[in-house]
Amino acid sequence: MPSPETGSPGPATASPPVRLQFAQKAFITSAGRLLMVRKAVSDPFQPGRWEVPGGRLDVGGDLDLDDHIRREVWEEVGLKIDPGPPFHLWQWFMDDRSPGAGGGTVRVVAAARRCRPLTLDVRFGNQDESDHLDGCAWVPLGEVWSYPLIPSLRPVVRAFLPAAR
Repeated sequence: MPSPETGSPGPATASPPVRLQFAQKAFITSAGRLLMVRKAVSDPFQPGRWEVPGGRLDVGGDLDLDDHIRREVWEEVGLKIDPGPPFHLWQWFMDDRSPGAGGGTVRVVAAARRCRPLTLDVRFGNQDESDHLDGCAWVPLGEVWSYPLIPSLRPVVRAFLPAAR
């Protein structure tokens, strides 16, 4: 707001930067079950909570969104999938812990996609340590709410379940 005396803005205050990232999450179902993954105790943001496979897009790396979600699912749980359409968009904020971030924030905009599994044997051998996953389960759709979900995933599950049954 301009100063009444000078008409110029007051002193500039620098706020920490906000970095934008895009993510995709795969809602993979088979025989009335949803594939869910558990964050490891080592996860810096949501230790021990459950979510679905997927991750953030590497700027400059992944160019095709279908290839991105295929790669994320392959790395996290070793499944091959047929990516389907997005059914929900949402966002969350998290501390930016990247080198040189200076206390900034990451705003993640995410798309949830219905995906069909082409394989069903889950394997963790392709994971990167930054995935911070230590378990997975094919959860009956009626039991999804009994798992401690990552809070930002709850509205997405609410949008997914009625159409999945």
